[in-house]
Amino acid sequence: MEVKLEIPFQQLIKIVRQLSPNEKAKLQKELNAPSNKSSLKDTSLTEFLLNGPVLSKEQIKTIQETRKSINAWRTKS
Repeated sequence: MEVKLEIPFQQLIKIVRQLSPNEKAKLQKELNAPSNKSSLKDTSLTEFLLNGPVLSKEQIKTIQETRKSINAWRTKS
């Protein structure tokens, strides 16, 4: 379950200033850490693309021949 709150920036600053030094250090560490969500998305997209289907040389040859035939047909009046 995900809950989103919209807190005005100034109110957020006031809340952060009320934190203890230990909590501020934890917050700073968390803010400086790389975001896991974006790296997971990038990784999963990369894996998806790398593990996707690949055309064989025979299939590529068939596609090229079909393109040539279509182009020849289009240029004839």
